Amino acid sequence: MKYIFGDIHGCFKTLIDLKNKLPKESELIFVGDLIDRGKYSKDVIQFVRENNCLCTLGNHEQMMIEHGEIFLKTIDNPATNYIHMWLNSGGKETLLSYNLITIENGRVLYSGDDTFLKQFEDDIKWLKTLPLYIKFDEKINNRDIVISHSCISNVWDKKDDKDFADEFEEYALWHRDDAYIDNEIFNIFGHTPTPFGVDLKEHYLNLDTGCYIDDIDHGKLSTFCIETQEVISINRNKED
Repeated sequence: MKYIFGDIHGCFKTLIDLKNKLPKESELIFVGDLIDRGKYSKDVIQFVRENNCLCTLGNHEQMMIEHGEIFLKTIDNPATNYIHMWLNSGGKETLLSYNLITIENGRVLYSGDDTFLKQFEDDIKWLKTLPLYIKFDEKINNRDIVISHSCISNVWDKKDDKDFADEFEEYALWHRDDAYIDNEIFNIFGHTPTPFGVDLKEHYLNLDTGCYIDDIDHGKLSTFCIETQEVISINRNKED
């Protein structure tokens, strides 16, 4: 059975806790934002890659691609003025998970430890291969199932329009629009944390329950089974 996971954000221990509640032969699929904010981004990527899991590109993966490459080019003296947006959005925790930086008096410095440097470089190459969406043969409510990082229902009819390609990518990674009910797909996505559990409607499902957020409204990781349409959520592992 296929289980779609909401945003992990480096919460590897929570991911394993939830995985262990599923049938052993389950196919795990991810909506992106595997990384940043939590402590174990490197481990999450390694898990997804080693298990050949399907995953769509998220805005945090896109930031790691763009800003991670700048970090690599300036590694001895990281150009923090160019990558501050990523650092302040969880990139700092991602680089720490690869043991690539230390933080001294608020400054981000190269650690000098290159144990995981090649893995970081290779993971960036892998992130570049991730698609903006994945379409399945199954249907929900007579609608084709499509997963993406952010909601793309409202621009689905323009997915093959080359003149709209940049805008389509921006929608897939960054937009927080509500899905119109008259769209033809059942869109499963994350990106925008929802309080008090998943946001499930007739025509879409937002699976981001704010795993990394430490408050009573969020702090959960959620997954959805396509075949049974069951939602399973667990509380964040405090070690993440």
